[in-house]
Amino acid sequence: MKELKFIIIILILSLGIGLGYYFYNIFFEKNTIFKEDYIYLKIPTDSSKDQIIDSLSIYLEDTSKFIKAANYKDYFINIKSGRFKIEKDYNNNEIINSLRSINIPVNLTFNNIQTTNHLFKKISSNIEADSLSLSKAFYDKKFLNDLNLNEDSVFSLFIPNTYQVYWNTNAIQFRERIVKEFDNFWNDDRIKKSKKINLNPIEVMTLASIVQLETPKVDERPTIAGVYLNRLNKKMKLQADPTVVYIIKKRDGFETKIRRVLYKDLRIKSPYNTYINRGLPPGPIITPDISAIEAVLNPLNHSLLFFVADVSNPGYHLFSRTNAEHNKKKRQYTNWLKKRNIKR
Repeated sequence: MKELKFIIIILILSLGIGLGYYFYNIFFEKNTIFKEDYIYLKIPTDSSKDQIIDSLSIYLEDTSKFIKAANYKDYFINIKSGRFKIEKDYNNNEIINSLRSINIPVNLTFNNIQTTNHLFKKISSNIEADSLSLSKAFYDKKFLNDLNLNEDSVFSLFIPNTYQVYWNTNAIQFRERIVKEFDNFWNDDRIKKSKKINLNPIEVMTLASIVQLETPKVDERPTIAGVYLNRLNKKMKLQADPTVVYIIKKRDGFETKIRRVLYKDLRIKSPYNTYINRGLPPGPIITPDISAIEAVLNPLNHSLLFFVADVSNPGYHLFSRTNAEHNKKKRQYTNWLKKRNIKR
């Protein structure tokens, strides 16, 4: 009888040790084969068990062990979409815990984007939403009407910055985030300043885009903003070369190099042509950076109405109060173009 009890105990212990080793081997043995310190696994919305296994298998030493561990932990019953970090030498338990609970956001940065189509393409390369769904979301008529926008002015909503967003963000969620960021940016102080210059936030963004493309010199932007605001107040045409360049590039391709605007270009029919239309164009011609926006909100107070590139000080301009004064200063620029045979 004692021998039987001893045998039973031995069998139970052996079974326990065997089960312990089995579960240790399934859950706690290293099960990754990549050499990097870590990888990110992107799991699309509504992914199936087979899709997860297919995506993950190239990183696993033993896929069958992972499947067993995942089944034991009921992972496949509640698959979460997102971007998940898996570190080198992770075991199955660590992999599953990461896939269950640690959705890692991405840093999305945009600045100096020339059109909404370019912007949607960049955004879609960073999040799950594709450019078509983003286009549909931002061009939705009800959405535009609710915010008193159109397909041109909606570009003004995008405040250049770096945003942390989850990879599995859909188009509507991203749209809501952009509107929220826009509202946060346009605080009481900025709204007060925009009213002082008789522009609303959308108009400020549009003018800021022109100011930015007129000069890369941040310290000169308040002066140029002051020129354009003076022109608007006097009901003068802005006559901004960047708006003409924008029209040409939109027609011929944004990779087109344009160093000189020709007189024939000034006659191109387009609502963006500020040489033939008074006031601001329908929307921004680039996503202006914060310095350009602040330059419009904090313009230099002066009576200047004209400016031309200063060839002796690259990037800067010569300013004038009268057209006659401007034409004199303009000669140094036209002579410089002729000397270098710059025709386009």
